Amino acid sequence: MRVKSSATIERPIAVTGTAWRGTALAGLGVLGFSVTLPATEFALRGFDPSLVGVGRAAVAGAIALLCLLAAGGPVLPPRRHLHLYTVIALGIVFGFPVLTGLALALGANSAHGAVVVGLLPAATAVLAVLRAGERQGPLFWTACAAGAASITAFTLYRGGGHFTGADLLLFAAMLAAAAGYTEGGRLSKETPGWRVVSYALVVSLPVTVPVTVVLSLTTEITPSAPAVAGFAYVSVVSMFLAFIPWYAGLGLGGIARAGQIQLGQPILTLAWSWLLLALPIGWETVAGALAVLVCVAVTQRSRA
Repeated sequence: MRVKSSATIERPIAVTGTAWRGTALAGLGVLGFSVTLPATEFALRGFDPSLVGVGRAAVAGAIALLCLLAAGGPVLPPRRHLHLYTVIALGIVFGFPVLTGLALALGANSAHGAVVVGLLPAATAVLAVLRAGERQGPLFWTACAAGAASITAFTLYRGGGHFTGADLLLFAAMLAAAAGYTEGGRLSKETPGWRVVSYALVVSLPVTVPVTVVLSLTTEITPSAPAVAGFAYVSVVSMFLAFIPWYAGLGLGGIARAGQIQLGQPILTLAWSWLLLALPIGWETVAGALAVLVCVAVTQRSRA
């Protein structure tokens, strides 16, 4: 009886510690992600949007390949998981970087993008529910609908009563990232987070390297210190380093629980935009961000 009681007491402590570590690691990833949009704006001052989107994946892929070679072991993912890494690559290597770069080039700024992409945690949670076959109650779906309504109202207000092309690109980028996050989080439960992102980047190299070379030769490049710094950040941090703790956090704490930390990303991005770009933050942007945070918080806390 005494042994059974001891085991019963110790189990919650171990789970709580693991969940806390997962949340802390995810927080480090979110801190890195939060500078992505302002850094992309800097990069676009000297590089074509397509080159920024694909080129940063090529640079990150080269770094990932070197890390895999230095660590030993296979440099390619197991064949049985190749289709999952393809989904991750389409989401985080191609989809999100290219689509956000094009959106910023079409006139969206990082503050605007921060609010629109603020639904990413909810989208990730929905895809995780669908992929895991979990069931959610009415509160979860009500909050998702309220969040979508808040984002719709915000984009219509900013767009003068209609959606802009930049808005549609940001929504598509959000869905692409959600798919990449969900599959990466699932794989991180059995594979170290740094290997998950490294495999996705290496699998993409046969596409990202030649496309980057062609874009470098066919697009106008006017490098400056801010542009190069922005490109370096999105290549090294946003595309590689930030994903290491992020995927590790999702694997340890669970996609839903650890993903809650991303609720603060829109506010962090707004703060970075104000600090780095001197971008004025209107009341409608702050209100939109807060509305999204409330709605996503409810969806995360209402998970079964």
